[in-house]
Formats: sequence, structure tokens, C-alpha cells
Amino acid sequence: MPLIALTGGIASGKSTIARRLAGRGAVVVDADAIVREVQQPGSAVLADIAEAFGAGVIAGDGTLDRPALGAIVFSDPAARERLNAIVHPAVKAESGRRFAAALAADPAAVVVYDVPLLVEARADDPWDLVVVAHAPASLRAERLVTLRELRPDEARARIAAQVDDETRLAVADVVIDTSGTLEQTHAQTDALWDRLTDGVRAER
Repeated sequence: MPLIALTGGIASGKSTIARRLAGRGAVVVDADAIVREVQQPGSAVLADIAEAFGAGVIAGDGTLDRPALGAIVFSDPAARERLNAIVHPAVKAESGRRFAAALAADPAAVVVYDVPLLVEARADDPWDLVVVAHAPASLRAERLVTLRELRPDEARARIAAQVDDETRLAVADVVIDTSGTLEQTHAQTDALWDRLTDGVRAER
């Protein structure tokens, strides 16, 4: 079972690549979805977040107030590290369970872990391949303003809160350039899929 890490900065097109790979037959494990699950009301993770950052990050219905928490952690590196120390271990444990379940269901499955914070939290895991979705920071900021309706200063802050492009690219085995058209991104992703599945077929 090839275990692929797919990462990229915010608005890099990583999710587009993940959807394309899923459509080709990959088992995609979404780190962001796991984060939301481990932060559900009643969870130990949410309780620890409330203790660390105060009741103001909990909405009236008991769920996590993500904008309120984001306003704290995106402007404060120490707060961001404190949040990561709470969330990352739970996400790592749950993702490991999902990798094992995929292997049990199909030993030849291609499993793709869609993980934005690979460099920050998972770079040392035993990946068979690390794929980085890449577009210039200026283009990603433009996407955040246009598609997510952030203010330009908010977009720049979100990008600055992540590791720089050079650090992320340094861990890449494959780089998919997402600065072109959707068709160009899909073509690169299809070429990656062919590479991955050729390897699986060779092992059989």
C-alpha cells in the first residue's frame, strides 16, 4: 500500500489534486476533516482548547468558534504552537487508524493523506512519496481574496502563518505546479497517478 503525503500552502490547489486522485481511485484521508471531528463538542481536544484559550473560543451551541480561535492563533506564533500541541497528537492517532483500515480493506490501495501541516507535524513519518502542491504566494493571496473573500491583509497573514515555500518544497519528492489552468493541474495529477499505480502493479 503506497502511503502518499499531499501537502501545500493555503490556497495552493491541494484539495483540487486530492479530489482528482480520489476520482482516479485513491483512498484520500483528509487531515482537516479529522481535525474537525476530534474537536467535536464533548471531546477531550475541545475541552483542552477551551482551557488553553478561554471560553470565548466556544460558540453558544458548544461547538468550536473557529473564527474566534483563528483570530488568536494566526497572529500569535506561540498560541499557534500551543494549539498544535493539543490537536496534532489526536489527529496523528486517528489518521493512523484510517491508514490501517485502508490497508486492511485493500492491501494494494493507494492512500493519500491530504495534510496542510506536513512540515510542521508529520514530515518525519514514513511516507512513500511526498507531493507538494505549489503556487506563488502572490497568486495564493489573490485566490484567498477572490474565492474566500478575505481582506488582503488577512490573506497575507494566513500565508505568513505557515512555513515558507522553500521549506515546504525541500521535503517534496513530486511538485505539482498549480499556477496554471485547471487542466494543467489535472494533467500533472494524472501523471502522478500513473506513476503510483504502475508501482502498485509492479509489486503484484
